[in-house]
Amino acid sequence: MGSSRLLFLLACSVLALLAGAEVHHHEFIVQETPVKRLCKTHNVITVNGQLPGPTLEVREGDTVVINVVNHAQYNVTIHWHGIRQFRTGWADGPEFVTQCPIKPGGSYKYRFTIEGQEGTLWWHAHSSWLRATVYGALIIRPRENKTYPFEKPAREVPLLLGEWWDADPIQVIKDAQRTGGAPNISDAYTINGQPGDLYNCSKEETTAVPVKPGETALLRFINAALNQELFVSIAQHKMTVVGVDASYTKPFTTSVLMIAPGQTTDVLVTMDQAPTRYYIAARAYDSAQGVAFDNTTTTAVIEYDCGCATDFGPSIPPAFPVLPAFNDTNTATAFAAGIRSPHEVKIPEPVDENLFFTVGLGLFNCEPGQQCGGPNNTRFTASMNNISFVFPQTTSLLHAHYYGIPGVFTTDFPAYPPVQFDYTAQNVPRDLWQPVPATKLYKLKFGSVVQIVLQDTSIVSPENHPIHIHGYDFYILAEGFGNFDPKKDAKKFNYVDPPQRNTVAVPVNGWAVIRFVADNPGVWLMHCHLDVHITWGLAMAFLVEDGYGKLETLEAPPVDLPMC
Repeated sequence: MGSSRLLFLLACSVLALLAGAEVHHHEFIVQETPVKRLCKTHNVITVNGQLPGPTLEVREGDTVVINVVNHAQYNVTIHWHGIRQFRTGWADGPEFVTQCPIKPGGSYKYRFTIEGQEGTLWWHAHSSWLRATVYGALIIRPRENKTYPFEKPAREVPLLLGEWWDADPIQVIKDAQRTGGAPNISDAYTINGQPGDLYNCSKEETTAVPVKPGETALLRFINAALNQELFVSIAQHKMTVVGVDASYTKPFTTSVLMIAPGQTTDVLVTMDQAPTRYYIAARAYDSAQGVAFDNTTTTAVIEYDCGCATDFGPSIPPAFPVLPAFNDTNTATAFAAGIRSPHEVKIPEPVDENLFFTVGLGLFNCEPGQQCGGPNNTRFTASMNNISFVFPQTTSLLHAHYYGIPGVFTTDFPAYPPVQFDYTAQNVPRDLWQPVPATKLYKLKFGSVVQIVLQDTSIVSPENHPIHIHGYDFYILAEGFGNFDPKKDAKKFNYVDPPQRNTVAVPVNGWAVIRFVADNPGVWLMHCHLDVHITWGLAMAFLVEDGYGKLETLEAPPVDLPMC
């Protein structure tokens, strides 16, 4: 190593130490592991043999270096969901977007620094449906000598909500892709990898949260389920929401949460009830009418340790919470409306890019002579602005952008729907049901202020779509139902304390308006976090150009970046 390079590294280390920042090194072994759930043992893909995978605990300002070694039979990538990845797009993880996958027997070191974020995020596989079992929590605490904006809780507990198939989830989606039909629904939901008391062969392993009377716990909920938004309640306890998606919120008290896949919600719970046992329960919020869904309920148990002689024991069943009806959109809407930024925020303005994106399902015609599994012998698909996103297979989008490789993508993703129609009407004309498959990106200048109206459509079925943008947080200025009306609905915008998130649950048969500054160069995927929908093409990507100087320029790719 040259002396100048060594001096540079030493200087960086000294600066990091002075700032109180650490470098965390981890090794993630992606491997097949026998796991028993619902009375059967399946070989599933895990990280380090754990389900969920390891919890990463860091402080704001720390650097993380994670060596992912693939000992599984499938290609894999890992996405660090919600991490801003300033200038380190090569570490973002979505397959064929920022990297080619890590092949069986290969490895890749993800390196990134956490800047300006505190709270609960998570990590997960971003290849096929490996996310069903390859996921874990990523906890970002304040820097040394800095505190939470609320009283320090007595304990902190990550609670990951998952989804379990009594089958190989990779085979489930492969079968669906082969026929063009909808994939089989899951057989259970889980909390920290366990289905809980209400499922066969699951009672003994139910996740337990030990607490002491009078203390306050910080529960960090993460919805890692593949395809289902979830309601969550705790029997006889109120929850005070204090953070979402690694952004603090104005504290507000609620008896129920609605968390979409990709989202996190931090709540404070004071243990002020009689010292016994109480269920935490989660079940589906299902907004699509007439579509099959997993209607089971997963549970964990809060267990008071009163240090007394009373033995409430297993003979007394835990108290059960009241959960909303599966289709209770009013409760989901009220919960979303309660989330606000803790202080008045400076909304980025003026808007440079005013975009309008429809999000929803569609149908492709079946090939002549084929039998397809969708309605009327069709194949299910999905799109944004009538473009069904096609992922490249021979290189990644970021690699093609960085090296100027032609023919991989175009930058003509439409700023508005190619055809304007009554998006939420009951009978959308059938000639609008078939989107165009393509790999189209939308180019943004560095520093531009971007506002997007995300409009659900009623094609096939209206549905609440959790839309996630990689590399960015954004402000949710407003949400509503029906077709967005710029004259009428702009009056509803919250310019004072809108919530900041990385995943917005676009209301069923409705819309959401988000705004952010394109201050992170690279190629950033935006997609529905219901995995069946991204599989069908409900995605697009932004190409954010470099700005001026090193600090506004994408870093060079790492030497160990996987090749296709």
